[in-house]
Parts: sequence; C-alpha cells; structure tokens
Amino acid sequence: MKKTPFTEIHRSLGAKLVEFAGFEMPVQYSGIIDEHLAVRNRVGVFDVTHMGEFIVRGKDAAAFLQKMTVNDVSKLYEGRVQYSAMCYDNAGIVDDLLIYHCGDHYMLVVNASNAKKDFDWLTSHLEGDVTLTDRSDEFSLLAVQGPQSLATLKKITDVDLSAMEYYHFKTGRLAGEEMIISRTGYTGELGFELYFRWDDVAAKKVWDAIFAAGKELGITPIGLGARDTLRLEMGYCLYGNDIDQTTHPLEAGLAWITKMNKGDFVGKSVMAKAKAEGLRRSLVGFTLSEKAVARHGYPLMANGSEVGHVTSGTFSPSLERAIGLGYVSTGNDREGNTITVGIRGKEVPATIVKIPFLNKS
Repeated sequence: MKKTPFTEIHRSLGAKLVEFAGFEMPVQYSGIIDEHLAVRNRVGVFDVTHMGEFIVRGKDAAAFLQKMTVNDVSKLYEGRVQYSAMCYDNAGIVDDLLIYHCGDHYMLVVNASNAKKDFDWLTSHLEGDVTLTDRSDEFSLLAVQGPQSLATLKKITDVDLSAMEYYHFKTGRLAGEEMIISRTGYTGELGFELYFRWDDVAAKKVWDAIFAAGKELGITPIGLGARDTLRLEMGYCLYGNDIDQTTHPLEAGLAWITKMNKGDFVGKSVMAKAKAEGLRRSLVGFTLSEKAVARHGYPLMANGSEVGHVTSGTFSPSLERAIGLGYVSTGNDREGNTITVGIRGKEVPATIVKIPFLNKS
C-alpha cells in the first residue's frame, strides 16, 4: 500500500488504518460519531492526499475540458473552482471532479480510486494543443473543515481567508509553505483544502502548525468514516455508490452542473434523448422510521414491488436517525412518498425527503 506523508502521524495518534484506493488511510481515530460532531461543531482535519491531481495546459486546454466535462468551463476564471463530471459516450459517469482555473493552466482533482482510469480516459481523447500531466504524487492535501476552520487557519497565513468566496482559491503561504488554499470541502461546513508539496518534513510542519493553531478551538483529526457520514448528511454523491458508469448525471441529481446548452460534450446526445423521453429513475434521499441502517444494494419497495435500490446509507449523528440515498423509478420519487427498505428480510418504512438532509447555510 502507498503511504501519504501523514501516515506515520496517523499511526502515532492511534488511528485505525485501512486500505483505501491503494493507500493506507485512517478510517477513524476516537470514533466516527465523535469525529463527525467535531467537524459539525468545531474543526477537524482530514488527510486526503490520496486524491488525484492532473495538470492540463495548452491553448486548446479550455476547449478540451469543455468537451470532456459536463459543466461550462467557459464560466471559469483564474482563482475559481468548478464542480463537474466526465461521462462516457453512453453518458455513464467516468468520475466527478473539481476543475481549478490556475491562470495559464487548469488543475483537475479526481477521486483516488479513479485516478488511473480518469487519466487514461482523458489521454485517449487528447487533441489539439493540449498536454496532460499526472501530478498526483507531488501534492499533499489536507482538508480543514468546520465552523472554526477559518479561525484556525487565519492564525498561520497572511492570505485573507475571510474574503475568500466559496469555490474560489488563492495561492500563498500557510505555516511557511507555499500552497493552494481552496474554499472547498466535502462536509457542507465552512472549510478549506490545502494543496502543497508532497514532502514528509513539510507535511509534519503544516500538520503541527494547524493543530497548534486549533488547539484552543477543539481541533480533531478526522478519518474516512466520518468523511462519509458528513457527506451523506449533505446528500453529496460518492463515486462507486451513488454514481458510476451505470448512472448518468441527470438521473443522479446533477442536472445543475450539466449544461445542456453549452455546445457538444461527451455523453450529451444520450442525455438529451433520455431527457426528451422522460427519466426512468432518479436519486432520492430518504429517512427511516427505525434505527436500522440501509446499506448499499438493499432493495427499495413500494406497494409490494421493488422500485429501486439503496446506494448509500448511515445513521446520521447530527439528526440522530437513519438516512440514505437510492435510485427509485419515476412516480415513486416524490417528496413525502412512503417506501420500504428491505433489511435482512424485513421491510422497514422510509419516507422520501428533500436533500440535503441537514440544512446548512
């Protein structure tokens, strides 16, 4: 397994380490519920160095990304970040990703488990004056998330973080290291993501500085377990669960990033046809009437018939009830509808609700 520059720090803190996307990663430290609530109420730090980073350069870079992704790249400007997705020719999702406009180039941030597949897919479609470089092994990446994240980080940087808008970034020094400081995250909370050089000494220096700055604010290291419960409360999709090569953006609730009027892009014609004919299913959120957790793949039922399946489920520490995401057939996807989840031979009642489950401003 690959290690990040923070692996030995995680080990020294007593983290439970597991294999994830080829990396040895912390799944939890003190416990998922404690870590989850620390992010919701204070501030937590995630090691997400395993994510992939690609650099796209050349005079045709914007046109290339416009063709390969579903969002409108022409709306980007230097210092702006865009959430998007890539599709196969059949509109199945290759991956969801972030696109950073870095002035003379773009940076793509992709899911760790998809990095090689994504790079190969993009490489197979290169045309014109475009160069694509995989720099995943050159970046350390920490996510500092929670209502006290700003108060923590502003102590150790001269970058004006207070003025930074959501989905924007700046380049500057933090804890003495040059880095990209991005107002992004996967938790729904105020937060920042920090991209800097992959180096053990730099990693320890930045980690220690962040934790020293956040000590009085109750800062906590956070593992992948709480990362999943936090994103699910916000209804954020997870590749491999809620979206994959068998789903397209419109049925996955990603129409808001799929700009059908921007010109041609990979998968557009298939999605246009599906939209014209009427979507057959959609991704919905639901809450359960019992504490039983709906797991990935469990059947969703209505009137005694299977109408879909669960894609993600957990017990929400913030709401203190079981929640889930899943695909259901059109007609069974209305907010307020009652369905059931097949859990170990029992049909547990559930109600379709608007997502996000947790309403964060």
